[in-house]
Amino acid sequence: MIVDVHSHVWDPSRHMTSGFVAQAARARGGDTPELDTSLADYQAKTPEGEEVVSIVFGGKAKLSGIWVDDDFVSQYVQQAPSNMIGFMSLDLAEEGWDRELRRGHLELGLRGVKLMPMYAGFSPSDPAFDAFWEYAQEHQLPVLLHTGTTFVSQAPVRFTLPRLLDEVGNRFPEVRAILAHLGHPYEGECIAVIRKHPHLYADVSALYYRPWQLYNSLMLVQEYGVWDKILFGTDYPFTGVSDTMAGLRRLNDMTVGTQLPQLSEQAIEAMIYRDSLSLLGLA
Repeated sequence: MIVDVHSHVWDPSRHMTSGFVAQAARARGGDTPELDTSLADYQAKTPEGEEVVSIVFGGKAKLSGIWVDDDFVSQYVQQAPSNMIGFMSLDLAEEGWDRELRRGHLELGLRGVKLMPMYAGFSPSDPAFDAFWEYAQEHQLPVLLHTGTTFVSQAPVRFTLPRLLDEVGNRFPEVRAILAHLGHPYEGECIAVIRKHPHLYADVSALYYRPWQLYNSLMLVQEYGVWDKILFGTDYPFTGVSDTMAGLRRLNDMTVGTQLPQLSEQAIEAMIYRDSLSLLGLA
């Protein structure tokens, strides 16, 4: 079984401002990315014969111009409840996040939380949000946070640094959390953080199309011995399961005919088929 820990769902016409959509073109060098999502499209981008379970969320960041209601996510995952796990999204910079947290958990039955600290303009380590982390720890809600680069001008980079999760991990050691995108371009910092905290992980979503960067990032993973802390993810609709798997499996092609070290193909396969649900308490 393949677990995709990073999959979005939204309706751009309803959930994104025109400014957000326009800036999204920066993610792919000026070409406006395909932002529409559907279950049929997601499934078409998965390998035939593979069972795939995906963690699905929208996103909330008023500062950047994206707001996907949790009801929309809840209704979406009901199309295939055995293959999708819904996460709520919260913007901790906006009043009422605590009510949304309890509603998403207790009324909608969503099983985790997606945070976009940089996009929303808050620090995840701010003690003002300790009540959030206390709730997530008490109720065993895994948290996935965007870490790393962005295409949105107004999103403060200082709030995306992986080191902020070091503080969270120290104060709330039982929280399960995923640092998205391996924290790129701060991969070394991300690796240092997940290495020291037993329940902090990173995913490889939306990285395969920068193969040289990803090769070097995963070589750091290999040299620091943290392959077991790396989870498979796509960042759908920006990438799909099949393309992500193929991209990971091609990374060593760059080393052919050189003296560059190779990534462990066994470790890559283990990552693709990792039982992430058990690690996150979602099995």
